[in-house]
Amino acid sequence: MRAVVLVGGFGTRLRPLTLNMPKQMLPIVGKPMIEHVVENLASHGITEVVLSLGFAPDVFQSAYPEGHCNGVPIQYAIEPEPLDTAGAIRFAADSANIEETFLVLNGDVLTDLDIQSLISFHKEVGAEASIHLTTVDDPSRYGVVPTDERGQVLGFIEKPLAEDSPTNWINAGTYILEPSVLNRITEGRRVSIEKETFPSLASDSALFAFQSESYWIDTGTPATYIQAQLDLLEGGMRGFTDSGIDPTAVISGAVEHSVVGAGVVIEEGAQVTGSVLLEGVRVERDAIISDSVIGFQSSIGQNANITSFSIVGHGVNVQQGEEITESTLAR
Repeated sequence: MRAVVLVGGFGTRLRPLTLNMPKQMLPIVGKPMIEHVVENLASHGITEVVLSLGFAPDVFQSAYPEGHCNGVPIQYAIEPEPLDTAGAIRFAADSANIEETFLVLNGDVLTDLDIQSLISFHKEVGAEASIHLTTVDDPSRYGVVPTDERGQVLGFIEKPLAEDSPTNWINAGTYILEPSVLNRITEGRRVSIEKETFPSLASDSALFAFQSESYWIDTGTPATYIQAQLDLLEGGMRGFTDSGIDPTAVISGAVEHSVVGAGVVIEEGAQVTGSVLLEGVRVERDAIISDSVIGFQSSIGQNANITSFSIVGHGVNVQQGEEITESTLAR
């Protein structure tokens, strides 16, 4: 089976890290997020991946110039203009001449969903489209999906108020689609799969949902970008365990529950907790970094204090004694 992976977004919630880099190319425990995604797809029998590109497609093309990622053949479908989710799926599928049942995945999601079980469910119920559902405490950021006992979708409610949501089962961003779904998507214009295509399918009793409490995280915020990496270190996603500290890092200070990239230097007296330091970062004496992300080749001055899911961009020099809390810094 082939897969379309949606990686065309601007990653605004992770700026300034994503000003010139798609978020799927940011590292997760030492390698780009997209490589974790493709590796997982390959382990479930996906034979080819079509990357639906929009923002900064050259970054992907430069990283994988021979059209392979982790040994999996990849194709590039570059949108001429933003087409939204369904429009991007139609464009990518047409570009790759997909005429069979295929998988779609949001490229900023890490999950250990059993894709073969999703495929089996799709076939058993005879769906035109099947979507993976997961539960969350606050469904207001997502599309919630009430179903009947067979899994048939009764409605598709995009980002309801928490107090009005009929369920905590949300659209988790992995779909099995029949090629006939593409005919429901108008070619060449912006079409939302959540607001247009799925409600249309549901009204025709053709949309089914597969509920699973497998590991799942949307990596698109500072908090979840950090949490995804800490989860991997703890084995939260089956099959992914690794050391959080690159062997080339030089650490004289204290590091706890963090991911430290290649060539990072942490001087004596510095403290790093619950954070992600990308390649080439330097943390000077007595600086404190807590629950934050530091971009490539940045320098954190003595006694600086960076806390509360802050983001320091790439190549930034944080001054001695500077305090950054719940904010971003790009210079």
